[in-house]
Amino acid sequence: MSDHHTYKKIEIVGSSKTSIEDAIENALAECAKSVRNMDWFEVVETRGHIVDGKVGHYQVTLKIGFRMSNS
Repeated sequence: MSDHHTYKKIEIVGSSKTSIEDAIENALAECAKSVRNMDWFEVVETRGHIVDGKVGHYQVTLKIGFRMSNS
């Protein structure tokens, strides 16, 4: 059995009308539906949409690292 791992990174974008944290949680939850072995994430960009001078929604770009299967 090997004691090393190989990872792959993908980039996804999540959004929320509530908060940046909620946008992250939404993105991770959606990604978890189709990606196994997720180990870490990195927020690489944060932005938002302005409606009538206020925050309409928050948007975050994440890089997600997941372990490649050994099988």
